[in-house]
Amino acid sequence: MLPGTFDPPTLGHLDIIKRGAALYDKLYVVVADNVAKKTLFSSAERKQMLEELLSEFPNIEVRIWDKLVVDFAKANDVGVILRGVRAMNDFGYEFELAVSYKQMYPDVEVLFIPTNPEYFLVRSSAIKEMAAFGADISKMVPPMVVRRVDEKIKC
Repeated sequence: MLPGTFDPPTLGHLDIIKRGAALYDKLYVVVADNVAKKTLFSSAERKQMLEELLSEFPNIEVRIWDKLVVDFAKANDVGVILRGVRAMNDFGYEFELAVSYKQMYPDVEVLFIPTNPEYFLVRSSAIKEMAAFGADISKMVPPMVVRRVDEKIKC
């Protein structure tokens, strides 16, 4: 499984998802529905975008989850959680998360997939901020996401 907020889905997210899908017969892409986190898109909108963007991959299933990621893994008999990492500060955070997952669910393994250098600087939060100021985000997100972000920002 590969969990994330995906607000919005970026080319970096899609790269990690596609690389993960090549490793497993089935890959859950789990959209975090965290009410405490301010998002531009609802969890249903993020799920719909991901389903559309990943429709060519029959082994990917997109789900929404509003509890701990590790609880999704337990409930769905998932043995591996994939996490993308961009830099050392990502790794420190992700490593601490992996240790806590292991404490809560000893049967799970966490694998880190380093970001493709092409997407090293792509972050959803930065994309939303740039879009709000009218910047061109087309090199960081798919065309459908550009349109959806523009629609949200203009509202």
